[in-house]
Amino acid sequence: MNLVIETNNLTKKYKDQYALKDCSIKVEKGDIYGIVGKNGAGKSTLLKLISGITMPTSGDIKIFEKSNLETQRKKMAAIVENPSLFGDLSARENLEYFRIQRGIPDQKKIDQVLNLVDLGDVGKKQVKKFSVGMKQRLALALALMSNPEILILDEPTSGIDPAGIVQIRKLLQKLAKEEGVTILISSHILAELANLATKVVIIDKGEIKEELSLEDLYEKSSAYLELKTSDPARTVAILEKDFKIKNYEVLPEGQIKVLEGLDQVEEIVKKLVGENIGVSKVLKEHKSLEDYYINLTGEN
Repeated sequence: MNLVIETNNLTKKYKDQYALKDCSIKVEKGDIYGIVGKNGAGKSTLLKLISGITMPTSGDIKIFEKSNLETQRKKMAAIVENPSLFGDLSARENLEYFRIQRGIPDQKKIDQVLNLVDLGDVGKKQVKKFSVGMKQRLALALALMSNPEILILDEPTSGIDPAGIVQIRKLLQKLAKEEGVTILISSHILAELANLATKVVIIDKGEIKEELSLEDLYEKSSAYLELKTSDPARTVAILEKDFKIKNYEVLPEGQIKVLEGLDQVEEIVKKLVGENIGVSKVLKEHKSLEDYYINLTGEN
């Protein structure tokens, strides 16, 4: 295992309140590691601790399997919360300022990263006149200036239109696959990371609820059958007696959600009709990733 980031029982406490508690994760080289949770769940706290913006109350962090974090963090670039940009300067002027500040010798790097995030043609437009999405893309360009081996992004697609989200997704996938960049990315939308991440950790109230690969995640989200009949009581009695189905939910207005026996749909409908039960809806659905997240965290 080629570990890039490892945390062990990482904890951050403010007075009597835990922002993060006993968080242990392992991120391998080239991973796009998604951190999912609602606002205030602990996502930003975890990213701040790893990137060195704030210090832990307890627990350990290793980067590239080493504990000398100051040295190892030089291989890292982070965009956590609102990026610091100069509103009166253009995109190119912002990057030129940071290029000089960071001692990056290659001036051509500015045009390279601007073109990567589709800001190569904004000219002299002041950053304060940029949309939220444009500012996010400029912040990403800034992070890429130093050719980081680790990229930490806190809600990078916030405020970006769907086309822009697809563009950033492809860029991050390319960086991970072709350049071997390891990416930690947070979002409060699980489905958004499902299209991007290779692994996902779900955080709620400062604690990790589950860590899983995307393959595991899709396995946990399951298909179901939605029925609407004229006699729900008789319908569930038939499901139990004739088809040995126990896993179902009775919903309002005569609807029934059947969570097993989906290979028997034709037989179920035929039996109900034969028993003179009216069937007005037969719909095979798939439980969404958001449903899985809601069930896991107990959110309404």
